[in-house]
Amino acid sequence: MTDRLPYLATTAATPYDAIRTLPVTLLLDNVRSGYNAGSFFRTADAAAAEKIYLCGITGTPASAAVRKTALGAEETVPWEHTWDAVAAARSLIERNYQIAAIETSIHAVDLFDWQPRFPVCLVFGHEVDGVRPELAALCDTHVRIPMLGRKHSLNVATAGGVVLFELLRKYRRMLEHANIHT
Repeated sequence: MTDRLPYLATTAATPYDAIRTLPVTLLLDNVRSGYNAGSFFRTADAAAAEKIYLCGITGTPASAAVRKTALGAEETVPWEHTWDAVAAARSLIERNYQIAAIETSIHAVDLFDWQPRFPVCLVFGHEVDGVRPELAALCDTHVRIPMLGRKHSLNVATAGGVVLFELLRKYRRMLEHANIHT
């Protein structure tokens, strides 16, 4: 017997009732591991993110590795593949998205200090090389997750989870603040 219950069926989910879709899009550029791409689908589904752009060599749900890790989330999260991440980012800029590279650049702001302007597009790059310079140059901001250990990095899909759920927290607070003042 199990006493597991879907979160949305609990009273703890009440503060999230106003959120149907988190106004956050993910742009994955040249993420080489299909398992990482699949993990992004699971996390995007869990946080109710809008969409995932799979760019360059990033695997699509046609890949067994993506499907294996996504566990069906590839069916619930809208996605699009394009070879040109720069063009995808430009399209989102034209639609008034704040473009944020999740990168440990010298100009990066701390994730917990960042005040996002929704809608937001989070840009994640190659697991080893990071976000390509031409894509990073289009970003409105660079955001870093505080790293206190010796490795100074996280797996890209893990980083995606950390950032998405921090944005969910911030978005919920923003909605609560707007309701208090209306």
